[in-house]
Amino acid sequence: MLDAVEAGRTFRVSRGGVEIAELCAPDRRRRFTAEELVARHRRLPTVDHRLVRREADEFFGAEI
Repeated sequence: MLDAVEAGRTFRVSRGGVEIAELCAPDRRRRFTAEELVARHRRLPTVDHRLVRREADEFFGAEI
C-alpha cells in the first residue's frame, strides 16, 4: 500500500460508511479546488458562538 501511495495513489478509509481518513503522499504545493474547499467546510462541526463567548468570558473576564 505504501508503494502505491508513493506512486501517487490515494486511499480513503471509512468506518461504518463514513470517511474518516485519507492516506496520500504529502504534497506541500497542493492547491484545493473550490469544490474541495466547500466540501471540507461542510464537514466542519457547527460552532455554538454563545458557548464560545461564555467560555471566553469565564476565562478572560466579561469586561473584555
